Amino acid sequence: MTTGLPLPIPQEAPEKRTFPWATWGPWEAIGATVMALIIGILLSFPVYILSGSFDPDELGLSTKVAAQLCAGAAFILVPFGLAYLSGGGSLRVVSRRLGFHSFDVRNAFKWVAIGIFSYFAFAAIYGAIFGTPEQDDIAGDFGPIGLQILLIVIVAPVTEEVCFRGMLFGGIRTRLPLWAAALAAGAVFGALHYTTGPSAVVPLIALGAVFSVVYEKTGSIWVTILMHAFNNGLALLFLNLT
Repeated sequence: MTTGLPLPIPQEAPEKRTFPWATWGPWEAIGATVMALIIGILLSFPVYILSGSFDPDELGLSTKVAAQLCAGAAFILVPFGLAYLSGGGSLRVVSRRLGFHSFDVRNAFKWVAIGIFSYFAFAAIYGAIFGTPEQDDIAGDFGPIGLQILLIVIVAPVTEEVCFRGMLFGGIRTRLPLWAAALAAGAVFGALHYTTGPSAVVPLIALGAVFSVVYEKTGSIWVTILMHAFNNGLALLFLNLT
């Protein structure tokens, strides 16, 4: 026997309308970042097993590409998982917590220009004092130029921005002022590139901090994805021309 009363309609979690968009805190963000790194390694493990080697110098092209894609998958899945668990909602609502908002083009151009100028000014001063940073050329590990563009100019900017800006910086920013949160997230971003060249860690910390500031000032992760892709594209062009 039914009562005739209408069933309650599930309500979508209210959308956060002020920056930072994150609905999680610093410790959740840091823990999830560590988890993303671990999951990336675990996803890559079967790839290395099938290749028969864990020595980077002995790995074939397909193994290197597959391992890179596994790391990228972890950098996407974990942030979206955290964003969902922190409040539920539709894919649109979840993605907006990670910064997928529309943006004002003129404001974006202004802050991207400020960011680029600030970073290159810092890099010039740093290079004059400590010498030009050196990084391993990983582009050649990915074979044809088409694959290099896919992994370095498309996959890396999207996955790293979602993980380190949308999730990590977003969570830290809920408790710390902009400058402190930007430096903290930038420090993690730079430190994780240590294996590609220790001397490049400090400039990459600065770059990560600049991305964080641009993300907040524009309110959109799309802007830093494009900025990151532009940076990686320039680096890739330079490597292929020299």
